Amino acid sequence: MLINLTDVFSVEGKDREESFDFEPHEVSYMGNTYQVLEKSPVRVHCSNIGLGKALVQGEADLVLSIPCDRCLKDVKVPVSIKFVEEVFSPDRMQQSEENEEQSFMLGYELDMEALLNSEILVNMPVKVLCKPDCKGICKQCGHDLNEGDCGCDTFVPDPRMAAIKDIFNANKEV
Repeated sequence: MLINLTDVFSVEGKDREESFDFEPHEVSYMGNTYQVLEKSPVRVHCSNIGLGKALVQGEADLVLSIPCDRCLKDVKVPVSIKFVEEVFSPDRMQQSEENEEQSFMLGYELDMEALLNSEILVNMPVKVLCKPDCKGICKQCGHDLNEGDCGCDTFVPDPRMAAIKDIFNANKEV
């Protein structure tokens, strides 16, 4: 969705409120796609803070379906998005010496989808667990260890003892 900010850039002290629905039904993050289960309307407040300058503030809440990092069960993960961005009109950007990159500004229009996507990426959780003590899955058979033991041999010999084991195996008669 594009929001035209011409009036906000040109009128000193101008404030404007916008509200719209978050359109995408899935979110891509680090090569994976996650389904959006619930979403609140995106609320945006734009205010003029100087000639050709505007402050854009907004918030939205999403609930995503993300697999648990240990057992791979789908988990409902709430993602809260709050953003505050200072944007410049194209005239101000040409006059400015800083020339900051604003990938979400297209002329006098604010690309809310690009802004929201960048904010979602920043607010994504690092680790998702179905419960704090999730046991994960068996490395041999793939059984969910939260549902009970699978019976696989999980003994891992100490690699520091490999030399002694070789000595015993060499002297063994067959």
